[in-house]
Amino acid sequence: MLKGTFFCVDAHTCGNPVRLVTSGHPNLLGQTMSEKRQHFLREYDWVRKALMFEPRGHDMMSGAFLYPPCADNADASILFIETSGCLPMCGHGTIGTITAAIESGLLTAKIPGKLIIDVPAGQINIEYQQTGEKVDWVKIYNVAAYLAHQDKILDIPGLGVLKVDVSYGGNYYVIVDPQENFPGLRHWSAGDILKWSPIVRKAAQEKLSCVHPHDPTVSGISHVLWTGDTLSDGSNGANAVFYGDKAIDRSPCGTGTSARMAQLYTKGLLKVGDEYTHESIIGSQFVGCIEAETTVGEHQAIVPSIKGWARIIGKNAITVDDADPYAYGFQVV
Repeated sequence: MLKGTFFCVDAHTCGNPVRLVTSGHPNLLGQTMSEKRQHFLREYDWVRKALMFEPRGHDMMSGAFLYPPCADNADASILFIETSGCLPMCGHGTIGTITAAIESGLLTAKIPGKLIIDVPAGQINIEYQQTGEKVDWVKIYNVAAYLAHQDKILDIPGLGVLKVDVSYGGNYYVIVDPQENFPGLRHWSAGDILKWSPIVRKAAQEKLSCVHPHDPTVSGISHVLWTGDTLSDGSNGANAVFYGDKAIDRSPCGTGTSARMAQLYTKGLLKVGDEYTHESIIGSQFVGCIEAETTVGEHQAIVPSIKGWARIIGKNAITVDDADPYAYGFQVV
């Protein structure tokens, strides 16, 4: 039985993939994207697995569906899908989705250069610059970010004690800065990051509770952000973000950059108006900025922005057929 054919525009944002699915949208129930995300997870998660996992995707695959707006003031909505799940917010995914949608004629702004987008984590404002048919850059004014836990101690078997922070930038991140048992990002291989990240995440999940004050469906630590010395000129900081079962973000990570700026702001190392150029494990850069102060529940918080670019790399049609024993994807962990 043929389950469906999904037409897609494939792109990458600063090195990390974004697959914009342009057909085969499930009819999702709910008034908000948070509610529609829950419906998708209950009934249509097979779509995510089929399109993101092997053999149609890979461990780093990330994608999105573009939907009509939920709110009257919005231009569109985005549902994020990737190997790690259906995220509340994805920065690199937003930049890639907006770029691919505008360049493919799937999205037209009410006000050229400006968009309002509904996402599961809330509503975000976007600015972009377009030259001819190409989108030069996209700037996201993200949901409020805050430091949820500071200077917490985790005892990691085989590695030792780590002092970590947990920060929210659309997803919850364990942030590990250089210290005695972690010499810094540039002193570890990708293999080291892949080895220790799931262990650190599990330890943090068991010890530290994270539930968003405004939406209890946004909960749990899903990402690990390791920091260290920079490679690229003009960078203020470097990171490698681990997500899913064995993925390292090739982009500087938009929600991770937001979480990082919230951490540094709370510790007095950044202030409102400061820019923070964040680089990825491959040296690509996002330009972050602390736009304003705010609160999230009882937490002091910031309104972060992230500016980056994306490029379309191809278009395809993906068939999902029940007769295929690997119709719903697999991983080799």
